[in-house]
Amino acid sequence: MNLFHLSKTNRAALFFAMTLLPSGLVYSQSTKDTVTKEKQIEEVVVIGYGTQRKESVTGSVATVKGDVLREVPTANITQALQGRTAGVDIAQTSTKPGATMQIRIRGTRSLTGDNNPLIVLDGIPFVGSLGDISSSDIKSIDILKDASATAIYGSRGANGVILVTTNRGTKGQKPRFSYNSFTGVQTLFSKYPMMDGPQFAKLRAYATPAPTGNQTTTSPLYATNGDESASNNTDWQKLYYKPAMITSHDVGVSGGTEGGNYNVGLSYFKQDALIPLQNYERFGLRMAIDQQIGKAFKFGVTSNTNFSNSEGNGVNPGAVLGYSPIANPYNPDGSFKRVMTTAGGIDQTWIYTRKTLDGLGDKYIDETKSFASYNNIYGEVNLPLNGLKYRLNVGLDYRTSNSGNYTGVGVFNTNAQGPSSAGRENNQTYHWVLENLLTYDRTFGKHKINAVGLYSAEGNRYTSSYMSAKNVPADFFQYYNLGQSPQADITVKPEDQVYWQTGLLSAMGRVMYTFDNKYMITATLRADGSSRLAPGNKWHTYPALSLGWNVTNESFMKNISALNLLKFRAGWGQTSNQAVNPYSTLGALTVTPYNFGNTNSTGVYVSQAPNPDLGWEYSKTQNYGIDFGVLNNRITGSVEYYKTHTYDLLTQKNLPASTAIGSIVSNVAETENKGFEVSLNGVIIDNPDGFSWDAGVNFYTNKNKILSLASGTQRDVNNLWFVGHNINSLYDYQYIGLWQAGDPYQNILEPGSAADVVGSIKVLYTGGYNPDGTPVRAINADDRQVFDTAPDWQGGFNMRFSYKNFELSTVGAFQHGGILISSLYGSASYLNRLTGRGNNVDVDYWTEENTNAYFPRPGRHLSGDNPKYSSTLAMFDASYLKLRTITLGYNINKEFLNDLRINSLKIYVTVTNPVVLFSPYHKFSGMDPEPNSVGDQNQAVSGYQARQLIIGTNNPSTRNYLMGLNLTF
Repeated sequence: MNLFHLSKTNRAALFFAMTLLPSGLVYSQSTKDTVTKEKQIEEVVVIGYGTQRKESVTGSVATVKGDVLREVPTANITQALQGRTAGVDIAQTSTKPGATMQIRIRGTRSLTGDNNPLIVLDGIPFVGSLGDISSSDIKSIDILKDASATAIYGSRGANGVILVTTNRGTKGQKPRFSYNSFTGVQTLFSKYPMMDGPQFAKLRAYATPAPTGNQTTTSPLYATNGDESASNNTDWQKLYYKPAMITSHDVGVSGGTEGGNYNVGLSYFKQDALIPLQNYERFGLRMAIDQQIGKAFKFGVTSNTNFSNSEGNGVNPGAVLGYSPIANPYNPDGSFKRVMTTAGGIDQTWIYTRKTLDGLGDKYIDETKSFASYNNIYGEVNLPLNGLKYRLNVGLDYRTSNSGNYTGVGVFNTNAQGPSSAGRENNQTYHWVLENLLTYDRTFGKHKINAVGLYSAEGNRYTSSYMSAKNVPADFFQYYNLGQSPQADITVKPEDQVYWQTGLLSAMGRVMYTFDNKYMITATLRADGSSRLAPGNKWHTYPALSLGWNVTNESFMKNISALNLLKFRAGWGQTSNQAVNPYSTLGALTVTPYNFGNTNSTGVYVSQAPNPDLGWEYSKTQNYGIDFGVLNNRITGSVEYYKTHTYDLLTQKNLPASTAIGSIVSNVAETENKGFEVSLNGVIIDNPDGFSWDAGVNFYTNKNKILSLASGTQRDVNNLWFVGHNINSLYDYQYIGLWQAGDPYQNILEPGSAADVVGSIKVLYTGGYNPDGTPVRAINADDRQVFDTAPDWQGGFNMRFSYKNFELSTVGAFQHGGILISSLYGSASYLNRLTGRGNNVDVDYWTEENTNAYFPRPGRHLSGDNPKYSSTLAMFDASYLKLRTITLGYNINKEFLNDLRINSLKIYVTVTNPVVLFSPYHKFSGMDPEPNSVGDQNQAVSGYQARQLIIGTNNPSTRNYLMGLNLTF
């Protein structure tokens, strides 16, 4: 179950994947489809502080156009990017409405710092998330992946850069109105695979402790009485989930005059959750204006403002999944009980159902209201020297978030008089940037020169505060007036009040030179000075160099008509990561109360040692690439190899015990990422009047490993860091089966009676053996292994079919190998205890009649509340092939639309998450094989690192059925 086998179905997967590859494509031989003249690639890509023809790009840059993104109806463009670009791994960290997603470009570099890429919106560093931008606003997204491309962003470019360009109007264009909308229903992809009543009753009856002494039988660990009866069969998930609506509307108008253009729009999105009380709502306003003044001057304004409200994020299905399915939740009159007693009276639980939660009214609220405004003002002037211009960019951003929660008396509490509680949090982010750009762009015969000089200043200020209270006197106060609570019940902690301010000064120069469209060179030098660092370490200079050779423009290639593009690229550069927290170099003092005799006093102690030598985390990257186009560019693609060495990583370095501090943060560790990327796109059949077929596929690998840790340490078990292994490794025993009667050396390796041990988990023994072949010791912590969790390879694909006015498109993703962590089956969720205390995931467990089972015997050889070594049961093969969306659209006939003065009208239907193939985990559990939680959330106990992604007890995955339209007039 935990291994990937190349079965018949997997060979089918391989065949299916091969059909997507352009190397196996055929194309129409119709004369009207044949292009006899070579097509030149004139696509322009955004490269940061400018644009460049795609065939002249020397760095690693990937482009996704806005109309491609909109093939996936979603309010979060991060979801539309999934599977579109080689080397860009996008994973969900939560399945709640409005949740952000994790983006990793060419792997994870930092151990303790931020690994998210820099986002640049219309040329200005963006302090929001991609989820703040409506997909209808996007003209293109350009992703800079290697250091030769990202070095222009210096100390912020180590994790890659995502350049977002929004739509603008066109000069001389008449006003054009657009309306894009979709709405639909979200349904349950699959329930969590829990036992039903009869299955659980059977498990509880079998979960008995091992007999001792003269005993021959024992009673079940937990009795069935109170609110439980073996004849009950309650489907708690059915009482909790309900299909939910999702809707999006976007209205825009764009146009222009002879001297300027404009684009203005409004957007609205709302998503309800399948679980009660939870939803996400967002309003957006965007504006872009450009105006030419005379021949020399131009200015413009871009504004993106949104307001969002997220409700019920504190609600999840975790408790419901553990409810006993043989418990009766109803009173004699048919109403729901408030509390139920299970497991022989040991457990008392407040009952969560959709009806009870919906009936809480003012007794419960959990909401976060956020407002953000991102603004960019620019002015541009053409200077007297031909090709020389100056541009001033001013960015002004503001974000605020206000969160509040209130839980009334007795709510979620087995005590009907349990105290009420409330909390309130406020935070603000102020961000400004000032950029001075001088650009020179000229062509002299065969020589083309583009030079950019930059001087910029940037500032950030962040404030946050949180307070809580108990015994709020009335429900209508909720969290709005915590001062009404008794003063002794109001809590304001120093660590919950945050303020920091940072600044960054930068200077950058970049020169791009092209000779005869054959030979290209790009050289970049950027220097950053940061307020985060101590004097002497504030400034650093980042160099980068990349070369390109367009072989197809050489004279010896003129007679090779089938090859339209062949370009070689190579690049090297340095960037860094702003991993140093503000004021870290100064150290920190922490306030603590203490008693001095009979006097209550407050003191301070050193909680963080100062380190004025702290510096950036640096990355040096090599990148080698080949771009190609054949058959009149019917097939295009690229192949790349990269290697990134990241050093001076921040980790804790141990100090002598005499310091009373323990450790200090220092730049001492190293990591490495390297891999291959392949992108292919093909026009298989091109017949505008009939059937057409386009396809694309990308494939990539990333080998991540830690090269060194502090003080030469080879392993840091507490943080799960191991030299020679990837950052997200696991450290656990290796499951090799279950102990069976008569297994040799059981009494040595796993001491205990055979009655208790037989049927329990057997793990790999790595110790030595005596001369007679017996093990020298019992299995212990030294037998734990390091497991690398990263997949062997992964990628995505897309296909588009069209026939006359009909369009059918699909987008998918796949990965092979790696370890998927499902805490449902391990020890952290308490959903696979196999004791009969609370409900259990539906598993095939060991019995005397079923000794070939994978899961252990219920009730025996326990460690705390779980079977011993049960954490090993959480690891699964992470392979899958998944269709993310299938969309069928119809473009209304233009002759009909002309009579209505409509430019275009497309109507479509979409299904998301329709198919999962070749996933061992999906085959076993029926669930979505993609993670839904970060490692320290949605479990009964924290079992994993926050940086790891797992399947936990978060909202269940959904399959959505949508209908939408795109209208312009």
